[in-house]
Amino acid sequence: MIEHAELAAWLRLLETPGVGRDSARKLLAAFGSPQAAIAASVDARREVVAAGPAAALSTPPESLAALIAGTLAWLTADAAEPRFVITLGDPLYPAALLETADPPLLLYAQGRIERLHGPMFAIVGSRNPTPQGKVNARAFATHLSNAGLTIVSGLAAGIDGAAHQGALEGTSGTVAVVGTGLDRVYPRRHLELAHRIASDGLLLSEYSLGTPPLPPHFPQRNRIIAGLTRGTLVVEAALQSGSLITARLATEAGRDVFAIPGSIHAPQSRGCHVLIKQGAKLVDTAQDVLEELRMGTIAASAPEPAENTDPLLEALGFDPVALEALVARTGFSAEALSARLLELELDGHVARLPGQLFQRIAHG
Repeated sequence: MIEHAELAAWLRLLETPGVGRDSARKLLAAFGSPQAAIAASVDARREVVAAGPAAALSTPPESLAALIAGTLAWLTADAAEPRFVITLGDPLYPAALLETADPPLLLYAQGRIERLHGPMFAIVGSRNPTPQGKVNARAFATHLSNAGLTIVSGLAAGIDGAAHQGALEGTSGTVAVVGTGLDRVYPRRHLELAHRIASDGLLLSEYSLGTPPLPPHFPQRNRIIAGLTRGTLVVEAALQSGSLITARLATEAGRDVFAIPGSIHAPQSRGCHVLIKQGAKLVDTAQDVLEELRMGTIAASAPEPAENTDPLLEALGFDPVALEALVARTGFSAEALSARLLELELDGHVARLPGQLFQRIAHG
């Protein structure tokens, strides 16, 4: 475990207002350690960074002592899952991040630390996905986890949550990179999921304990998701989407980007289509990802019994459709269709969408 004096120096360097990550990185490069940067004179630091951060580091922030004590208490608490503070020079620091342009200087981790040191793959997407998008994310995550890839995502609502759940159903687990301190869970609806990840995967953050979910933190954490992984799959994404930021960062880090296509009428598919036009690899099975990553073939599962095709499912297709359109396609009355659609919805074959639309769900 990190020693008290070293932890205190790292937290002072990273948490002093006015210093910032860029200045901290320059000071570390120049002086070799946080302790040496703090011990240096203001004039020496001014040769490396601007006058503001050089002077700011001379006075520890008022909250520093409490933060150090709280972090040590968190590290040494009698928790079910092990906890870590990982610095740049630590052997536990993930090598893949060191190859990126802006690696985090310090990481907080909780859970199975070995998840950081095997092959990893990111699955990200919309916070407001279609039911089919959630099914796809979960299925891809399970298949890829069973093939040996630890699935990385951001614990957000929607696609992220489905990816983590699917990965936990596989053999290689998951890493959740969050935009808060590890003593907080955001969104709160994922509290139980976060506990499961801490038990069989890993929670990871660059933010100190007590850090709330501030909007700028989430685009910043996306660079960690992209940097940790061999590739990033975008399942669904609107044109203005944080997932597209992750995809761009993955490309800048020299990693592969994959996208699942969707309906040309669905807003959640437009971001994926833009990525494909820009060179992302179109995939419709997990095997497509593995072949691109040269990871072999997923073991075939036992074939499912043949099923008779439901004529209403055939009429639905896989795009969202209104009841009136189904009446025109099938010739059935609206009352008969509503009753049958309810049955299919309860069986998990159809989803009811806003605007009185229905969508068929394909289970991977």
